[in-house]
Amino acid sequence: MRKPSIKPDSMPQAGAKWRHFEQKALEIRRFAGAAPTERLDPQGLAEIINLRVVSLSAIEGLSDQAREHLRSSGQWSGAATEMLPDGSRIIIINDAQSPARQAATLMEEICHTLLGHQPSSIRTGDDAGRSYKRQIEEEAYGVGAAALVPYQALAEMLIAGKTVRAISSHFGVTPSLVEYRMKVLGLWKRDI
Repeated sequence: MRKPSIKPDSMPQAGAKWRHFEQKALEIRRFAGAAPTERLDPQGLAEIINLRVVSLSAIEGLSDQAREHLRSSGQWSGAATEMLPDGSRIIIINDAQSPARQAATLMEEICHTLLGHQPSSIRTGDDAGRSYKRQIEEEAYGVGAAALVPYQALAEMLIAGKTVRAISSHFGVTPSLVEYRMKVLGLWKRDI
């Protein structure tokens, strides 16, 4: 991989959708009091906006079989409840995943709340399952990822020769999240 040939601006040159996600993410970072190049603390942000974070292992009354299924499925990272009577929500996080992966999950759930998304619904009966709206999920993940790894800081770190691993360590996220940001923002360059 070679260094990107870009001059970092505060907004990416990628499409309008990604600029929109970046703008929302910058608003979230300002609200959280996070400087552009520092790590955003999703746990602290959750507390500010009245979200209670609970680890899967702390849930009482869940069978060992159900708990193990969720922990080991690789498909389930977390979920949020609807608004509770006291105005809060509960976010359940799969604590079997790494802290860096948990940060992305928590930030996605925070973004669902901040962006006014309604929680998925669970259907029972013959068509049992969870509702899934691709556009809403993409927005929450995209804005959350941008809040965790802001464009301008990412571009400056890449220009300075920082590795993906060093960038992910700096922001407390997984290398795959940094690579995702690089790809969607057009910062991913490979010599083929």
